[in-house]
Amino acid sequence: MDLLNSSEDSLILGQYAERAYLEYAVSVVKGRALPDVSDGQKPVQRRILYAMHELGLSSQAKPRKSAAVVGDVLGKFHPHGDQSVYDALVRMAQDFSLRYPLIDGQGNFGSRDGDGAAAMRYTEARLTPIAQLLLDELDEATVGFQKNYDGSYDEPILLPARLPMLLLNGASGIAVGMATEMPAHNLREIAAAAVALIKNPDLSVADLLRYCPGPDYATGAQLISPASVIEEVYTSGRGSVRLRARYHIEDRARGQWQVVFDQLPPQVSSQKILEEIEELTNPKIKAGKKSLSPEQAQLKQDVLSVLDRVRDESGKDAAVRLVFEPKSKNQNQDEFVAALLAHTSLENNCSINLVAIGIDGRPAQKNLLNLLSEWIAFRFQVVQKRTQFQLNKVQDRIHILQGRQTVFLQVERVIKVIREADDPKADLIAEFGLSEIQADDILEMRLRQLVRLEAFKIEKELNDLQDSAERLNILLGDANAMKKQIIKEIEQDAKKFGDDRRTVIEEASRAQTTKRISNDPVTVIISQKGWLRIRQGHELSADLSFKTGDALYAQFMCMSSHHLLAFGSDGRVYSVALNGLNTGRGDGIPMVSLIDLAPESHLMHFYAAPLEQELILAVSNGYGFLTQVGDMVGRMRAGKQYVTISSDETLLPPLPVSSLLASSLGAKGNATGNATTILACLTHSGFLLTFSASDLKRLVAGGKGMMLQKIQSGDYLLGIARVSDKGVVISGQDKKHKAISETLNTDALRMHFLKRGHKGLPCNKTLKKSMMYFLEITDAPL
Repeated sequence: MDLLNSSEDSLILGQYAERAYLEYAVSVVKGRALPDVSDGQKPVQRRILYAMHELGLSSQAKPRKSAAVVGDVLGKFHPHGDQSVYDALVRMAQDFSLRYPLIDGQGNFGSRDGDGAAAMRYTEARLTPIAQLLLDELDEATVGFQKNYDGSYDEPILLPARLPMLLLNGASGIAVGMATEMPAHNLREIAAAAVALIKNPDLSVADLLRYCPGPDYATGAQLISPASVIEEVYTSGRGSVRLRARYHIEDRARGQWQVVFDQLPPQVSSQKILEEIEELTNPKIKAGKKSLSPEQAQLKQDVLSVLDRVRDESGKDAAVRLVFEPKSKNQNQDEFVAALLAHTSLENNCSINLVAIGIDGRPAQKNLLNLLSEWIAFRFQVVQKRTQFQLNKVQDRIHILQGRQTVFLQVERVIKVIREADDPKADLIAEFGLSEIQADDILEMRLRQLVRLEAFKIEKELNDLQDSAERLNILLGDANAMKKQIIKEIEQDAKKFGDDRRTVIEEASRAQTTKRISNDPVTVIISQKGWLRIRQGHELSADLSFKTGDALYAQFMCMSSHHLLAFGSDGRVYSVALNGLNTGRGDGIPMVSLIDLAPESHLMHFYAAPLEQELILAVSNGYGFLTQVGDMVGRMRAGKQYVTISSDETLLPPLPVSSLLASSLGAKGNATGNATTILACLTHSGFLLTFSASDLKRLVAGGKGMMLQKIQSGDYLLGIARVSDKGVVISGQDKKHKAISETLNTDALRMHFLKRGHKGLPCNKTLKKSMMYFLEITDAPL
């Protein structure tokens, strides 16, 4: 459909906006943000390199002002801001940004600490020797050219890369709806992988990783991720790997020592590390708070207890030299380093997202095999075109020399024809059967070239050219010969420009601080309004007093290494470690001071137990699931959203279960035939259902769970309990608020034993007749 409606002469705005946005997206993706698999360059980088090539700024040339290069790029190829071009030029010259810099910068080109480069009028630039891998074959008809933005100049669509530069230097960019984060790699390893893939196109990603085991960043560092994680990232094309700064221990006088970090992960600077240390040792009070949070205070104390001082000794002699001095020479060195790694960016994750524009011109997620395969296909095209260009050039020269041979064999006749002819060119063509090109060459020859020695040179050159033509024809006609030639060139380039790996790949566990925590018996006392007290030992207290309007919620006998969970009305779960917790005096401390409670939410339930304790979480809508305390424990004060619950539903108290608890209803819950825990669910209208706990699934990340009991319209789940050997207790109040209670033994419960998700059956008729409007269900005391 045409956007312009001819009958109404109007524009359909929706379609116009869609087309305009798509055009903008394509412009950003292909014209700015994403590199090409073929040469690994974005358009601005490609234009900078080509402009410098045209200006003659090779690695042997005298550098020119960066402003001249930027001006040439802007005027001929890239009609955008000069600062964006200069920023790209600067990055291509930084040895800490690119693994193999393409521009040799003279002057201040910035630092990894975030210092910007000097203005373009002060710096100078020229190409590096390795840039010839991108530009050397440009004049041999290897790639296509296109008109620039105003049609006055031609610029290459791609550069004839002799090696996969996209993998060598990596790339980073954010487009519309997609982004790329390509890591750098070692030239020798990538060359070896490319050669192996040319020899055997059936190789897998795992096979290629034997030649190139992982990224090789310009800044070095240590890659500690397992080989399986690296393989998964390179197979899927996205993920992250973990890098750790490299360090060594320096001994000092009188038994003192210090830790020196000399290689940092990518995108991490010495200045950033110093800022993080300052934040740890001198934290700022968070907005809206009157003092430091317990976590901030504890972290400050932990760092100051081990770290004496830190200084940055980076300079000309050492690009990175961060020195950390311990508080005491008697400290454990491994624990000291682990504390630094765990609390700063000295160890962090580096994302990998292998998105690039393929040889088909489409942006897509790639894996290592795709990237290498597509570059190899591009390289074959380039060498094919280069060979054909060289063959044409050789054949043209052979054609010229064959014409000259005619002259030397019959030089007297040629001179006579030229002397007597009105049109020497036409007469030469007619007399000797020459082509126009040969005739023009003979007419332009100088007399001094008609010596006998020149004839021998022509014959020798002609023989050499015929041998070259034969070799070039073999390359064009024999696929195996073409493969051997490409492999030979790759190996030569790898030998010339290759270097040793900088990033060491050694698997290691993630750095963690080790705290020596006590594991003493304690009793956790929590009130209904969330006031917390902790007492030593396992003695339940009967003489407890609370604030007016408050009462006891529960007492938990546990260990000081356990965690206390608080369940919000919105399904959010908050966790607090009991170890070292200062609960205050008197009525204790409020739980809300230890967590960041979500707005419009309140705490409903509490539970303290070890990480492996299993709990059943249920909602009044009849849904629930099995989980563990450890699944709900987190580091954030804001907790984690764990139970899916709507505003008109209620979270029931958590129910602890254990495989050691079993009823005598006779249920077999697993393949071994062991009896499992039996659960009882009761609704407000008195429907009771019992079923095996083995029907439940454990949800590690929480969620809605599965239907425990089918709830009728207008009804809701009141409680869930374990069935003990004595059965369960159902209690409530009648209309006159008279307390009623009845214990249902296992025989009475057997008729209610059905599969999970059933509605259940009405409970005891005596209770039904009492017209209860409030019910509770608990396991019967043994």
